[in-house]
Amino acid sequence: MARLVTGDETEEDTFETSIRPDSIDEYIGQAELKENLNIFMKAAKMRKEALDHVLLYGPPGLGKTTMAYIIANEMGTNIKTTSGPAIEKSGDLAAVLSTLEPGDVLFIDEIHRIPRFIEEILYSAMEDFKLDIIVGSDSSSRNITIDLPPFTLVGATTRAGDLTGPLRDRFGIVSKLNFYTEDELKDIVLRTSRVLKSPIAEDAAYELAKRSRGTPRIANRLFKRVRDFALVMGDGNIDLDITKTALDRLKVDAFGLDATDYNLLNSIIEKFNGGPVGIDALASSIGEEASTIEDVYEPYLLQNGFLKRTSRGRMVTEKAYRYLNNGKQDSLF
Repeated sequence: MARLVTGDETEEDTFETSIRPDSIDEYIGQAELKENLNIFMKAAKMRKEALDHVLLYGPPGLGKTTMAYIIANEMGTNIKTTSGPAIEKSGDLAAVLSTLEPGDVLFIDEIHRIPRFIEEILYSAMEDFKLDIIVGSDSSSRNITIDLPPFTLVGATTRAGDLTGPLRDRFGIVSKLNFYTEDELKDIVLRTSRVLKSPIAEDAAYELAKRSRGTPRIANRLFKRVRDFALVMGDGNIDLDITKTALDRLKVDAFGLDATDYNLLNSIIEKFNGGPVGIDALASSIGEEASTIEDVYEPYLLQNGFLKRTSRGRMVTEKAYRYLNNGKQDSLF
């Protein structure tokens, strides 16, 4: 069964596309990023130039893709999308770049996963708007230079540290997206309810926001599931009682932790005496990829004090012991 509160993209992202804001004024949260981007975009339009290349980084589900679409809308241009793993050879990159019109936005998700030799080809495209590729092999190989129109590359990554210095330095605008406050998530839920014409009480929206791990994507997915419960078990209106009932049945607790989070924390406590434990050993113990733990689970647990990372590995905190009500707390703290 797919994890309901994962920040990763799934087939349900068609639902998210339908509720995606079109303008920067409609985008809720990330106030500093919005203010700065608004100025940069207005200045670029006044100069009649393409916006500088933009790098957005932060945990999954915080709105990096949405912001890329908003940049294209605000600049009045088209957007072409791809991902780092999809660009395996120079021809893949050339195929995407050759379709760009002046001022277009090229959005590359998971840009940290672009192969290094592709990254080097991207340098000249970003700096000089030229694409230098080698075709053929051995003695018959030759270099071809393709002129590109001015464009804006928007790169998104959950792992800014995995980007090489030369690539990171070629982005004129680098911004981090942070977890959302409960009030911001409540406003997002209320907006989603208006767009989908599914009424939700304000206290119910706040309850849902509290259990959404600071992530809009999770808030919207939980709203979709709660809407189902309200439709089948009630009259379609989402109140506080139906929200609590639905979230409890979905096993999403009052802090937004689900069965996977409990499994991760309990594994460290029971199998590794509270830690420290290396990421690979932890991943094996709960049957998850190490990268998934680092990108999806850890950021929220770290930020909220359930987990800490040391030079020797991951450790659960006293707060985690108290929250899980584990009997080993007294002997270890």
